[in-house]
Amino acid sequence: MDFEMNDEHLQAQKMVRDFCQREVMPVIREWDRKQEMNPWFLPRMAELGILGISIPVRYGGQGYDYVTLGLVCEELERADTHLRVVMSVHHSLNSQAILQWGTEEQKQRFLVPQARGERYAAFGLTEPSVGSDVVNMNSTARRVGDTYILNGEKMWISLATKAHHFLIVAKTAPDKGHEGMSAFIVTRDMPGVTTGDIHGKLGVRAGSTGWIKMEDVEVPLTNRLGEEGEGFKIAMSCLDNGRYTVGAGATGLIRACLEESVKYAQERTTFGKPIAEHQLIKQKIAYMRLWYENARLQMLRVGWMKNQGRRNTRETSLFKWYATDMSVQAALEAVQIHGAYGFSDEYPVERYLRNSKGAVIYEGTSEIHQLMQADYEFGYRKDKPLRCEMPAYSAEYFQEVPQMAAGD
Repeated sequence: MDFEMNDEHLQAQKMVRDFCQREVMPVIREWDRKQEMNPWFLPRMAELGILGISIPVRYGGQGYDYVTLGLVCEELERADTHLRVVMSVHHSLNSQAILQWGTEEQKQRFLVPQARGERYAAFGLTEPSVGSDVVNMNSTARRVGDTYILNGEKMWISLATKAHHFLIVAKTAPDKGHEGMSAFIVTRDMPGVTTGDIHGKLGVRAGSTGWIKMEDVEVPLTNRLGEEGEGFKIAMSCLDNGRYTVGAGATGLIRACLEESVKYAQERTTFGKPIAEHQLIKQKIAYMRLWYENARLQMLRVGWMKNQGRRNTRETSLFKWYATDMSVQAALEAVQIHGAYGFSDEYPVERYLRNSKGAVIYEGTSEIHQLMQADYEFGYRKDKPLRCEMPAYSAEYFQEVPQMAAGD
């Protein structure tokens, strides 16, 4: 495993860092206060190619590898969590799922415009009364000929009111447990689809979070992703992708807390000297550096495994659990270092603390990941091969545009 960043890694990282520095960070406090999403951020991310950063060029993406995806998410959350959330739901939970499980027709119809940023995408798994207990969801999909009739409601859905396409998981055979679930691509213009925003959130206030309601929505068979009964497997593979971006974002949040705390500690004086010279402040800074380096190493390891096409459910779970837990701790320490100023939004660490709390809840709570890791250790949990695996990274597949045959 090579820890050196190549030119492509550094190029993408710099592009996103410059975008955040120039266009996001000067205005993010304003939009966080408004509890609204800046209408220009999504189109701008699309223009820069961020929304399809690790989707093959042949499907409208930029063709970068999975390490680059992690680096991009780190930079986005360094600016604000809601930007990384966009990547998690649009890119990893939806677009990568279509890349992994979709037919060629589905890739052309849905993945290409999503990777180009012409259409936005979301992921619908959580429901009002169902979070971690996915098998007990209430959404149903009843087949009638070549059509499925979907009914149900999804809750806490990022980009619910912004997305054009939704990847929805529903029960097609309620009596079969996790083998009775299927996945569907639902579009906003289908009759019976309604959405709304959720207000009053603790964090990620500059982002879009809402609900999706489906009432007798007719979804054609051609919009089913994978085979009937594969919905649970598809959802879990989506989480492998999404949890990687969540962990990468949390790594960026730890770095943000560290950078802001170092800067403030060198400027703030007490008892005649900068607080950076007080031993307990040094201890907090040292721990933040430890947490950041450990999280970043795990990010690089999981990204490398993804590049190799190796199953990484266990490693991604560990990374997501560690990085998000440590981001909360880093934010707590950053607020403490800032003292009373950390209790106001005059400094960004207050926003970091509020935002950090979401990531230890969504895409598997910290407690779920603890149980997963223990089950791996005891041998209770083993990962079985999937019918469709995420493609390993290769320049030939990701960066080359297929040549059209004569007559095409």
